[in-house]
Amino acid sequence: MMQTASMASRALSSRALASASASRRVSLAFFSQSASGPGRWSSVRSTPVRQSVPLARATSGIHVCAAAQVSSDAAAAATSDGGVRVRFAPSPTGSLHVGGARTALFNWLFAKNMGGKMILRVEDTDKARSTLESEQAVLRDLAWLGIKWDEGPDVGGEYGPYRQSERKELYKKYVDQLVEAGVAYPCFCTDEELEKMKAEAEEKKLPPIYRGKWATASKEEVEAEVAKGTPYCYRFRVPKNEVIKIQDIVRGEVKWNTDTLGDFVLLRSNGLPVYNFCVAIDDASMKITHVLRAEEHLPNTLRQVLIYKALGFPIPSFGHMSLILAPDKSKLSKRHGATSVGDFKEEGYLSEAMVNFLSLLGWNDGTEQEIFTVEELCDKFALDRITKSGAVFDKTKLSWMNGQHLRALDPETMQSMVGAALKDASLVKAADSPFAKAAVEIVAQSLELVNDAEKEVIPLLGYPLEETLASDGAKKVVEDNFAEVAQAVVAAYDAGELQAVIDSTEPKAFKDWINGIGKAQERKGKRLFMPIRIALTGRMQGPDVGEQMKLLALEDGDVSGSHALVPLSERIETLKKACC
Repeated sequence: MMQTASMASRALSSRALASASASRRVSLAFFSQSASGPGRWSSVRSTPVRQSVPLARATSGIHVCAAAQVSSDAAAAATSDGGVRVRFAPSPTGSLHVGGARTALFNWLFAKNMGGKMILRVEDTDKARSTLESEQAVLRDLAWLGIKWDEGPDVGGEYGPYRQSERKELYKKYVDQLVEAGVAYPCFCTDEELEKMKAEAEEKKLPPIYRGKWATASKEEVEAEVAKGTPYCYRFRVPKNEVIKIQDIVRGEVKWNTDTLGDFVLLRSNGLPVYNFCVAIDDASMKITHVLRAEEHLPNTLRQVLIYKALGFPIPSFGHMSLILAPDKSKLSKRHGATSVGDFKEEGYLSEAMVNFLSLLGWNDGTEQEIFTVEELCDKFALDRITKSGAVFDKTKLSWMNGQHLRALDPETMQSMVGAALKDASLVKAADSPFAKAAVEIVAQSLELVNDAEKEVIPLLGYPLEETLASDGAKKVVEDNFAEVAQAVVAAYDAGELQAVIDSTEPKAFKDWINGIGKAQERKGKRLFMPIRIALTGRMQGPDVGEQMKLLALEDGDVSGSHALVPLSERIETLKKACC
């Protein structure tokens, strides 16, 4: 009991902190009669569905608050039991975008922090675009991120079914209740009539809200259309001149005047519910306590709150998070490159790094810390630390962060992952060969992505001596008697001294050998180490030269034939021809 009380207290504290923050009054005009979103008109007519139309009080202009007396099973189900319940509700019409992943992550972290539950609900009422393949892909991506839901279509739960396409009877039930209460009514307007209303509104510079006759039609008029088989939808009767307010967890107080919203569609004439009606019914019947989503859903909140009120549902706490922006501050989209979780997975990003990065797109813990484990995020996440400003998706930072998480892996895991990447790239024949292990050890500290291993290892195999010596960058080295150093290297190889140093297990052996050449030729620092590097690797940059030489010595047929490894013997012959 003490634990439950503590969790409830933390939830209330989080909401109180949000309420106490600088309140920002937002007045938004909602001018669409369409159920598909603000600023759009949509056709809701299709093949008529034969169904019983409740007509009692259908012409009443009853006030929404009065209609809140409607009794419903879902209202009882939505009564808070003291525990936090959040949901992520993807539409299975494509891949999981990073914006959706961030929404899912914030909900999951909040539920974990509060000891609550996360529900996965599939919003698949768009039958033309929804596919089972997309649903499965979204679930796989969420699972890859480590996000686990407590209830959902694949795991079941007390408040299922968890696909909207399987909940049609429930939606119709509540439409009937709203009609009985006079808060909804059947609308028989044709597409042509709707277009005419739109044109007239535009001409008069009026909000294009619904002004059709069916809001005040008589019982006899409705019955006559039903008898003729005229297609109809159901509309919600919006109360006049009411101010609807919410205390948004992220944005403070948000309010709307209902006069900016016309009577909106609840149920299409083909029997399918519209988005806002589904969401309100589902959230209430699934006992959702907190609705955390992107700010693009803020315009939907007015319709949903009206439905909550009309059916007597408890209104959940809302939190609308900022959009994820591209570096140019526009909304992140495919034109900016990879945007789906699956894309980043294929590119070689770690799920831990992806979670870390997404968590900081609109949230911080109030410190300068940037690298978090999942456990730390679950412990620190709090709603009052979600920011209002847009979060920029910086892929460069994501890659840097991935490198930090990659190097934090234990050596065995790092070796296994990078070795497998080298094998998958057909660079080595075995992921755990001595050569592969040594290659992983050399490049590990410079990697940001596992898939970068191939391009980091390939330069170690070649020997572009002639190209380097002819470059402008090497001009000063060549002019500083490079041939003298090259001759010393060749002599050490011919005498067996260089190979002995490479084979030595003494950590300082290779450095001591270089210093010996420097002492003999009175060279030190860059004048010594750069010509040695060029002589042995053919390059002016790269990992430690001694480690590269040991790597070459380990090659015993491990390197795939498609990649040319130049052994030390061939390098010395090339060096002789170039400088000796």
